[in-house]
Amino acid sequence: MQTIGERLEEARKKKGISIREAAEATKIRGDYLQKFENNQFDINLTDLYVRGFLRSYANFLKIPSDRLLNDYAALGRGEGRVRQPSREVYGRMDLSIASAEERNDAPQAETPAPSSAQPARKSPQVSRGPGAGLGGLGIDPALVFKAGKWIGVAALVLIVLWGAKAIFSGSSSETAATKTTAPSSLVQSATEPTINLVALDTVRVKVVAVADGRILLPDTTLTRGQVQPVPKPGPIYITYSAGKNLQVEVAGKRYPMPTEGYDRAQIK
Repeated sequence: MQTIGERLEEARKKKGISIREAAEATKIRGDYLQKFENNQFDINLTDLYVRGFLRSYANFLKIPSDRLLNDYAALGRGEGRVRQPSREVYGRMDLSIASAEERNDAPQAETPAPSSAQPARKSPQVSRGPGAGLGGLGIDPALVFKAGKWIGVAALVLIVLWGAKAIFSGSSSETAATKTTAPSSLVQSATEPTINLVALDTVRVKVVAVADGRILLPDTTLTRGQVQPVPKPGPIYITYSAGKNLQVEVAGKRYPMPTEGYDRAQIK
């Protein structure tokens, strides 16, 4: 008469599959299947799991599972054997396991075995009511997200306003500096007379005092319609790039330049 292990091994080899393939198909560890075929049933699990694995393996190999379990029970490892409570540690949960009779679940002893060698690890269920919130503090994550979004928008608006203010304030300060800064040569005393240079079109002009060579107007470009006052402490030289585009206004009367092109004129 064949043993349980011989019947299992013979049925597996007839199917032409390896222990590894059988383990993948039944979701039972390969070393358990190998021990079953070697008639070794002490796999450090309760009798309920051993019977379940044997039933699953027998059904997979297409051999009568009831007969196989009866032979297993005849070995003195069946339901009638009373096991002392043992403790098995799976993962991080310490489980106390007793025999089927002690847990009063004998009617369920013949239920199909679990699909893996180790019992399925159950994560502890945490009950969260409507008031449960972020980190257990009662804060709704949706509100936190909305608050963060609005804070980000406000920060962006402040950055834009700050940048615009910096740009406009910089432009204003530059304009003020331009308006308030005047060449030292144009500073005149209250008694020093002035004349006006009137640009009929774009022209470059420079004015120098004849007596001491003092620059009364540095090399400057005047645009069309621009009137530039210049001090006249005495005779002056006016150097211009296009005489036809420049006139001199003295006491409300305008005078054209003596030449149309580049030249220098003396005003006494």
